[in-house]
Amino acid sequence: MPAGGRPTVRSRRLGTALRQYRLAAKFDQPQAAEIIASSQARISRVESGHATPRVIEVRLLLDAYGVTDPEVRVKLEELAKNSKNRGWWLEHAEHLRPDYVDHIALEDDATYIREWQPVMVPGLLQTPDYAEAVIAASPHYIDPERAAMLVKVREGRQAKIEDGGASYTAILGETVVLHPLVSVEIHLAQLFAMLEIGKRKNVTVQVLPFSAGVLSAYTSAFSSFSFDEEPTVEAVTMDNLRGTSVLEGAKDLTAYANAYDLLRSSALTPDASAKLIRGVLRNLKEDTS
Repeated sequence: MPAGGRPTVRSRRLGTALRQYRLAAKFDQPQAAEIIASSQARISRVESGHATPRVIEVRLLLDAYGVTDPEVRVKLEELAKNSKNRGWWLEHAEHLRPDYVDHIALEDDATYIREWQPVMVPGLLQTPDYAEAVIAASPHYIDPERAAMLVKVREGRQAKIEDGGASYTAILGETVVLHPLVSVEIHLAQLFAMLEIGKRKNVTVQVLPFSAGVLSAYTSAFSSFSFDEEPTVEAVTMDNLRGTSVLEGAKDLTAYANAYDLLRSSALTPDASAKLIRGVLRNLKEDTS
């Protein structure tokens, strides 16, 4: 059983892949069960992410399904090994929503992370002061001790980007830059921090200008994740008042990949975006001096 007694994003990704390869090989679940000397019920639980197969079982299934690509095999074997592993964030898990834990796990596994944020600075770019301010402004009361823990978790998530463990691209609506959601002082520090983070080789920050018109309202904020050397979208998350939704269906992934490409092609270049942010910084400093 995956950690916590519920499917994890890792166990779901593994199960989905095994199911796709089984169907491609024209095996039914009873036949797959015979391969690993198990039951159809176990195959069903593996494919739904409710059970984690052993590495040897993954190898036997892939052999039977004719999957010979060494990169695919290593990837799925690693998922089998790591599905139950405790990530750094699980020390805080009792205070985090399960769907937020899923989002963090996706970030931790990802090789490419792409975000669209029309209103707010994304968590992976937030300074501690900015994070604290927006958490405090949540429509749901969060006590100070839990708020401090959430800020710490947000900083922990940023280590993935700081260490160069993933290629990260953020597209921000121009509103994010021009209109502070927090105090001007915190906003100024946040803009400066974004400029500095944007200098990293693995980070790209782009601004979608107001001149893009209705495109900025084309879709709400979302994040997409890839887990291989190629940036093929393999999972998407969307935040709402009730939590975070994880999308993994092929049609959903294609739709959001296309949406991101459209947003990115309409956004200012990274250099032009940095120039815009520097201009806003100058103007805000003049207004507050």
